[in-house]
Amino acid sequence: MAPDAGEARIGLSSAAVYPEGAASAFATAARLGYDGVEVMVWTDPLTQEAGALRSLAEHHGVPVLSVHAPTLLVTQRVWGSDPWDKVDRSVDLALEVGAGTVVLHPPFRWQRGYARGFADGVAEREEATGVRLAVENMYPWRAPRAREVEAYLPHWDPVPQPYEHVTLDLSHTATAGSDALDMVRRLGPRLAHLHLADGSGSARDEHLVPGRGTQPCGEVLETLAGAGYAGDVVVEVGTRRGDEERREVDLAESLAFARLHLAPVAG
Repeated sequence: MAPDAGEARIGLSSAAVYPEGAASAFATAARLGYDGVEVMVWTDPLTQEAGALRSLAEHHGVPVLSVHAPTLLVTQRVWGSDPWDKVDRSVDLALEVGAGTVVLHPPFRWQRGYARGFADGVAEREEATGVRLAVENMYPWRAPRAREVEAYLPHWDPVPQPYEHVTLDLSHTATAGSDALDMVRRLGPRLAHLHLADGSGSARDEHLVPGRGTQPCGEVLETLAGAGYAGDVVVEVGTRRGDEERREVDLAESLAFARLHLAPVAG
């Protein structure tokens, strides 16, 4: 069931069907009743081609809601090594497929030149293109003997940074030990995009099905619904360890969880 005008749309991240590709993401989203797809730009060539993505969206009747730029550690070789070129190509792709949001990670600590102009560069691109560049919360890396390593600049926490738009990932809040509800309150209207997942608080970024970890996933969704949140909620859970049937169950359960907790409360 599609959302009413002004309500949050619930999308499926193409990363949630990994190791299957973009074609599987669109087919799965349509079959289960998701409102759209977030395309993680990856080595899968379909994730890099606007024409192919438009064809998939039209064929399945499922739009591209957002594009995740290849700014992850594991996508460092996708679209070359220049980080701003990756961002610019992601923005161009979003414009070509009709997506209003590009999700990107903060710079790694070794990308010092990129980091120095990051906030200004994000703001300039938003102003020039009208696309939201929603910077995602990350987490400190934990080295042996529980020593934390600050891997991101200016920081893994976007809340105190001057970004106009932020993506909140609930698996990352678990890994970081962050208070997700407090982040929602502090971000206010700057919270433009939500990655729905869960985590137990381990050092590993788990991306569990919502409700199977320690994060207040339901309360976050209910808080957003009560505040009239109209951004996108994208299910980004890990399913690669299960078979096709298990993946289907997990993604259907995640969608049902989101619909339940985003539903308006009868007065």
